[in-house]
Amino acid sequence: MTETPERLVARLQGEGEKTLEFFRRLTPQQWELPVYSDGGCWSVRQILAHFVAAERGIYKLIQNVLDGGEGAPADFDLNAYNERKVSQMEGESIPSLLEQFAAQRQASVQLVARLSAQDLLRQGRHPWLGVAALEEIIQLLYRHNQIHQREIRRALSGE
Repeated sequence: MTETPERLVARLQGEGEKTLEFFRRLTPQQWELPVYSDGGCWSVRQILAHFVAAERGIYKLIQNVLDGGEGAPADFDLNAYNERKVSQMEGESIPSLLEQFAAQRQASVQLVARLSAQDLLRQGRHPWLGVAALEEIIQLLYRHNQIHQREIRRALSGE
């Protein structure tokens, strides 16, 4: 184990603030810019909805593992889940999505702050990582957003 709960809390908080700052700087036109051409062809706005859904889902997954569960079911269809959750938030306003992301990230921070170093070693099934330690699952929570934000920047720059 290379991380401590305290370091993970700091990363979650810091990256959450960066994410909110990134989205708050966007112009109204940029929100509707398509970023992906496959699957649901998500726009910037839909990626923010995806962040909200991912935060909620991973929070539940972590809680499940802490409660002795296995994490995500072995047959979990991540793409179908993502498409369904994003489409369910289609009517949400941008300010509402930003508020929901901030609230859920704070809940994730509070959950991780209660963990012990031993808790970080617990393993559960993540839909993308497979069976992994909670440490890795928590790290992916903020790295996932970094990856999508990089892709949004590329789309904004016209690459």
